[in-house]
Amino acid sequence: MSDAMAARAVRIVDSTLREGEQFAKSNFRTQDKLEIARALDGFGIDYIELTSPAASPQSQRDLAQIVKLGLGARVITHSRCAVDDVRAAIDTGVRGIGLLFGTSRILRESSHGKSIQQIIDAMGPPIELARRAGLEVRFSAEDSFRTEESDLLATYRAASSLGVHRVGLADTVGIATPRQVFAAVREVRRVVKCDIGFHGHNDTGCAIANAHEAVAAGATHVDVSILGIGERVGITPLGGFIARLYSLDPQGVAQRYHLGQLRELERLVGKVVGIDIPFNNFLTGETAYSHKAGMHLKAMTVNPGSYEIIPPEAFGLSRRLIVGSRLTGKHAIGYRAREIGITFGEAELKAITLRIKEMADKGSLSEEQIDRVLREWVTA
Repeated sequence: MSDAMAARAVRIVDSTLREGEQFAKSNFRTQDKLEIARALDGFGIDYIELTSPAASPQSQRDLAQIVKLGLGARVITHSRCAVDDVRAAIDTGVRGIGLLFGTSRILRESSHGKSIQQIIDAMGPPIELARRAGLEVRFSAEDSFRTEESDLLATYRAASSLGVHRVGLADTVGIATPRQVFAAVREVRRVVKCDIGFHGHNDTGCAIANAHEAVAAGATHVDVSILGIGERVGITPLGGFIARLYSLDPQGVAQRYHLGQLRELERLVGKVVGIDIPFNNFLTGETAYSHKAGMHLKAMTVNPGSYEIIPPEAFGLSRRLIVGSRLTGKHAIGYRAREIGITFGEAELKAITLRIKEMADKGSLSEEQIDRVLREWVTA
């Protein structure tokens, strides 16, 4: 499958209201969850994942309320692989459930104390109960990339035979490399007939690249969160993953998602959890479409695609050409002059550019200052 076809086929599972609740600064109120869920649905998210109803009485009430919104997105939850947790999920009317068991040696020893065979034996009743209730069922091996390959494949083979709709590879501590993710998904695809999901933490900065490689290898679903919030440094950010998908399949992504809503979605979540959108955030950061170097500015005035792989207009944004710095060039100055109705000859343009560079050595000039210099040059 080509990158474009894979990008078009992948389904996004937004976990802001589940993984994002584990973010150190998160404390979502019910009203926050309702507002975020509606915004995610408006954006076009495929799945909205919420905290397990077994986590707390309020978690159960919140999940039930969001289910009742009747959103277009599938509302799902994420729980321990335990019958009681499945029953709590069924009571909320949720459409799907993700069940998990820690399969790495370190988690088996420090978390639940079960062997791989005991995990396989324990999977059956919760999965069967969820399936009988008509839920879409995902089984994830927590800490997949520190799990022995033979143990991982045995667990997924068992889950597939129990009829789960999807197995999930979880890079729980962010240790995986893109090459490892690609290889692991390929191996899992060899032993299961169901869909494959990927959940990647960003501890080593590889979450977006890992998600891409998972999709390239055959994964059908990817977990994300708004601004990447989650446990520790978080998981694959929605904006970054959308940027990656758009670069591979612009038309397909634009048809599936309301891209112009991304910035407001991030602002909403940022406000709720008390964080700002980073200056270098994918697509929506303050400087994401800023161009400053003279060579860049020259090319951008001719063809914006020279230094932009994604047009800002696709996301309802605009670019900024920073003309008033010491790095500026005559082409950028001439471009700005023409924008305000002034034309200079070659010699004049070189002279005024040098003047602006000298002024900018003392500090960058605003657009208003540049315009004043240009007009004064004409009237001098």
